[in-house]
Amino acid sequence: MSFDLQVNGYNGADFNSDDLGIEALHGACLALEEDGCEGILMTFITEEIDVLCRRLARISRWRKEDELIGRVVRGFHIEGPFISPEDGYRGAHPLSAVRTASLEDAARLLQAGEGMVRLITLAPEQDPGAKVTSWLVDQGVVASAGHCNPTMDQIEEAIDHGLSMVTHLGNACPLRMHRHDNVIQRFLSVSDRIWCCFIADGVHVPSYTLKNYLRCTGMDRAIAVTDAISAARLGPGRYRLAGWELEIGEDGIARSPGGDHFVGSTATMPKVEEVLSEEVGLSAEEVHRLVEVNPRVALDLW
Repeated sequence: MSFDLQVNGYNGADFNSDDLGIEALHGACLALEEDGCEGILMTFITEEIDVLCRRLARISRWRKEDELIGRVVRGFHIEGPFISPEDGYRGAHPLSAVRTASLEDAARLLQAGEGMVRLITLAPEQDPGAKVTSWLVDQGVVASAGHCNPTMDQIEEAIDHGLSMVTHLGNACPLRMHRHDNVIQRFLSVSDRIWCCFIADGVHVPSYTLKNYLRCTGMDRAIAVTDAISAARLGPGRYRLAGWELEIGEDGIARSPGGDHFVGSTATMPKVEEVLSEEVGLSAEEVHRLVEVNPRVALDLW
């Protein structure tokens, strides 16, 4: 079994679309359970605060109306909008909605989520004084760094104020960076104090690179996620993620229209487990730790 901290969509359902219906979400949750996923954090990417609040409130209501949705959607992961506006670090997130972190906006998001916001990804450099990070932790929300390029001082400040995770390390950064002084190396240097999440689909991070990362973090501080979008489980075709129109080819890779970066993943947890076992060479116990035990420990969800 598995627990996935980052799912943007599944089985044809785009969780970041206002056109999402409760029937489509029910079908996605059914497919997730069939694929051995006991629970997920439904992930919302950067949007205007009003839009995010509307989507959070809608799913909060559906969790109460549909037993299956309530069982599978164990909470929300809000990825943005307090992220870096810089190209490369911002990834597929819309620049127009990116903003500096504020207590007022964070409070609105948590209120709309009705106590189910479990994880927020933000950029430490977009949170002056780590005030929002500290407040989120006080509210019982895990604060994770992602889509960011903080200095070591900013990382240390954020950790001192409760930052405890980094979102999909090895991605959400430019293809070309300084060979030593880069965001990946900075976070690896503190991996004994934070949870390090990886998109373990064999595409976002090559398996040999993931093997090196895991040597740094160890099995006790690493978490595997899918970063799945609506195309997960369905194969080639046309799909949507928020405002993106995606064409998934025979290779199953979700790329931006220009092909310059990935836009989520089409992987399922069974695929992730296969990659970790057959390509990275982990034992069954180690795979179980990365896909089931560590995610639950990180969120204190059992």
